[in-house]
Amino acid sequence: MSDFVERTDDGRYIIVRGRLWRASNPHLPETERARLVAQLMDARRAVGAALRDKDAAAERAARQQVHEAKVALGERGPVWWDDGAPDYNRHLVKNTPYAQK
Repeated sequence: MSDFVERTDDGRYIIVRGRLWRASNPHLPETERARLVAQLMDARRAVGAALRDKDAAAERAARQQVHEAKVALGERGPVWWDDGAPDYNRHLVKNTPYAQK
């Protein structure tokens, strides 16, 4: 697997199989970003464990932790840019203005 991640020119999204996914807020201090990424990875591992254990309550709690970490990173929730541009998270590139770049 390559370390290269395709990004839009403005850095707002990563592109995975033709779909835009909101990138983390680049304005977060590195220590905060690292802490949140570690929190996200812990939560994702907890989702996996809950699925293996068939524990629906633990899965819901873990998925909520994933969501909270992604919001804190800027990947979900309010956008981290302030120029009024719309959010194209989860849209196919071909259906957005990014298709013309």
